[in-house]
Amino acid sequence: MKRSRLNVFKATSMTISVLGVLMIIATVIILAYLGFQSLSSFISSDVSSGSANTELASLKTEAATLNGEYDSLKIQIDQTNNEELKTAYVNADLEMVKAQSAISDVESALETNKPNDEVQRRLQIAKVQLQKAKISYNDLQSQFSQS
Repeated sequence: MKRSRLNVFKATSMTISVLGVLMIIATVIILAYLGFQSLSSFISSDVSSGSANTELASLKTEAATLNGEYDSLKIQIDQTNNEELKTAYVNADLEMVKAQSAISDVESALETNKPNDEVQRRLQIAKVQLQKAKISYNDLQSQFSQS
């Protein structure tokens, strides 16, 4: 009887030891997997923010160029004393201010490390606003050339 109890104790002790080692190995594997996932997520978000930074720089350049064109046209419009053109300029300039505000929103999202979806959404809004500002400028330019 004593011998069978000893064998059962040895078998139970060995089973518990093996299960403990297996649980430690499983824990290490799970932690390694989670570490790898977080590292790859960090790298992919860094890459996507890099492309967003490139798009932001492009938008800023376009906005600066367009703003310069607005300023030169404003000087010409002010010399005409045409109130309709001045009103049209104010409306077009408002579109430019909206575009610059949208670009600032993108910059803010990048600086505060917002999720990539949010940054892309703000980039799209900024592109649309800049396009509206370009259209407004072109309309204003055609009104000015017709007057």
